Amino acid sequence: MLHPAPANALIRPSGVGAENKTVRLLFEVIRLYSVREIETVFKEDAMRTSRVLIAALGLFAGACSVQAAEVGLPPFYQNLASISPNQPLGTVVAKEAVVTQIPGAEAWRIAYVSSDATEKKTLSSALVIAPTGAMPAGGRPIVAWAHGTTGIAQNCGPSQVPDPAQDLNEYNLIGGTSWTDFGFPAATQFIKNGYVLVATDYQGLGAGGIHQYANAATNARDLINSARAVGSMGLSGDNKNVVANGWSQGGGAVIAAASLKDYIAAPGSAFDGVNFVGFVALAPQDVEVLIPAAAENDQASAQKVLSGLADSFSDNVFNFTHYAMVMWALKAAYPELQLNDIFTDDGAKTLTEIFSKKCMHAGADTLNFNFSNNYKSLLKPQAGNAQAWVKRLRDASVMKDPPVAPVVIYYGNKDVTNPPVMGQLYQAQKCAVGGNVARVMLPGDQNHFTTPPVSQQFFVPWTEDRFARKPLESGCPAEPPVSLTNSSG
Repeated sequence: MLHPAPANALIRPSGVGAENKTVRLLFEVIRLYSVREIETVFKEDAMRTSRVLIAALGLFAGACSVQAAEVGLPPFYQNLASISPNQPLGTVVAKEAVVTQIPGAEAWRIAYVSSDATEKKTLSSALVIAPTGAMPAGGRPIVAWAHGTTGIAQNCGPSQVPDPAQDLNEYNLIGGTSWTDFGFPAATQFIKNGYVLVATDYQGLGAGGIHQYANAATNARDLINSARAVGSMGLSGDNKNVVANGWSQGGGAVIAAASLKDYIAAPGSAFDGVNFVGFVALAPQDVEVLIPAAAENDQASAQKVLSGLADSFSDNVFNFTHYAMVMWALKAAYPELQLNDIFTDDGAKTLTEIFSKKCMHAGADTLNFNFSNNYKSLLKPQAGNAQAWVKRLRDASVMKDPPVAPVVIYYGNKDVTNPPVMGQLYQAQKCAVGGNVARVMLPGDQNHFTTPPVSQQFFVPWTEDRFARKPLESGCPAEPPVSLTNSSG
């Protein structure tokens, strides 16, 4: 039952202005009276009252649906989707200065040309931070950052926050100041070192299109092209050396980028010749190492893989949201896939409504509020077209080729978000084909979210050494673990 609101309460539909008198009247009635009192007030003309209320509610609902159809974006991002991406990779198509408190730095939001896993041209947005002052002899090396999960909706790009150009700011840690992770790890130190920094948002997180979440093959291309974009702006001078750094989703982008030798070397970009000298992956995700190659050609194996992934990542609503986002977003790159292969019809509709309008943590909250512990009801008991989905999960992951430069993986022993075994399997695969991949377990009990700040003491000097071209011993174990028998082809 509705009860009268306090006299000073203001009840107003979110996103709807006060211009419409009928809507204002409806909310004033609801504010002052209970349902029974409303019936009494209008009992002499019930039919007329019903028509008024229904019309007002319909008008109100229509107004809300119009407002919810598109998420709000800061002015810089509002027109990016209308810009053609049919330009050389790394071309900067828009730029906006950003105030930063980092000493000796200046910053910009940019939009630049990239491509997805199918080589379709896209636009991505990014944050750029560079040292002020004259360009040094030899130019400035580039550090390219790939962020962790923020969401799928257009308003989930980290560069959109009001003060993005700062050291990494994590929402989950004490001291975090936002609903999302944003900023750049070790930015203050890297600027002091004279590096130019670029942090991609990835495609679909502000520059139009549907974000291909955790599609490492696409996210890796956004990372590579962000370095080209910085170079095309003239901020690195003659220096084309790059170290890539990424966490979680971004860690997956980093290790995927490491194996894109031909894409990195391809001519015709806005800044040819970028030279990746190292890759830092913080708690990376790598789904491909969990999927046997044979599953693409065997229905029973494919079903087992999809059931195993669903079970592994559905232990709580937070992890389920990640899993559901991965599967929902895969269709953005591979439109032949059908969401109702994985989700029930209601599940596909519900998740589309959530993921297209809300970022990760709001989305998880919405699932928790509406479904509590029944969120798995959004999934079909058995996936359809399993072989096609398994093939595309592998296509969207890390290529088999060895990394073009040394890779170091930092991880915590208490990480239950991206199990460290994924990094262990990745290392075994890449070392077997001649790669140099080291894994470093961080000191103390570290989880997924403490990995970035704790690893900084290690990856900063590692990055400095790569730019200084110091020799690096192989990080591969002398003997591969006998338990690592995954054969991904």
